[in-house]
Formats: sequence, structure tokens, C-alpha cells
Amino acid sequence: MTTARIIIRNDIQELDRIREFIERHGDEWGFSTKNVFSINLVLEELITNIIFYGFDNDQVHDILIDMQLRDDQLQLLIEDDGKPFDPFSVDTPEDLDKSLEERRIGGLGIHFVREIMDTCSYERTGNKNRLLLSKHVK
Repeated sequence: MTTARIIIRNDIQELDRIREFIERHGDEWGFSTKNVFSINLVLEELITNIIFYGFDNDQVHDILIDMQLRDDQLQLLIEDDGKPFDPFSVDTPEDLDKSLEERRIGGLGIHFVREIMDTCSYERTGNKNRLLLSKHVK
């Protein structure tokens, strides 16, 4: 098993650090360019939501991203101390077949996360939100 971990602040500027982290480890671990792009897209969506909606104050909070590669299975853990929220409890938008002008706002990013990843789950442990995701990468 191969592991990597990064702890970021609840600051949108940290998305650059996440991209670099994924690109570096994706290269080291032999991920395809498509998988690196997909993982970055998933993390950008989830982390952006945590940063913008997860906290009730302007204080600095840590967000943990833990990656484990077991054989050809990537497992991601995202952990934060924000408000309890299960993003996977949100229904897939029913208006996906409509044009952008006709669609309701919201829900599309989580839909993409579900489509890209093989498994997605949420748990609340103590005062922590934990998003657990997995994807076949090789």
C-alpha cells in the first residue's frame, strides 16, 4: 500500500497545492493523465464546497486529504471540522437533459463526482465530516 497526505487551510488558494499534490503523486504512482484530471476535478468540487459552505466563521480550519493506493484502487479520505453535511444525500438533478439556461442551479458538481468515482460515502465521526471515495486507476 502506498499513501500520501496533505493538510490544507479553508482557503480557495489552496486548490493550487492540491493540484500539484495530485499531479506529483499521480505521476509517481503511474496514473493516466485522464485519471489525474478526474481526481483533480473531484477534489476541486468537494473542497470548494467545503471552503464556501462548510464553516460558520472566518477562522482558519484544516482540511485533510489522505490518499491510499492498494493495487489498482485509489482510496481518498477528505476530513474537515465544518458543519455536518452529506453531499451525497443530494439528489441528482432531474433536469440534466435541459440546456444550461433552463436548468436549476446546483447539484451538477456532486453528480460529476458520483460519475467519476466508483464509490462515494459520507460519515460524521465526532466533530468531523469524512468523505470516503474510491476509484479504479490502472
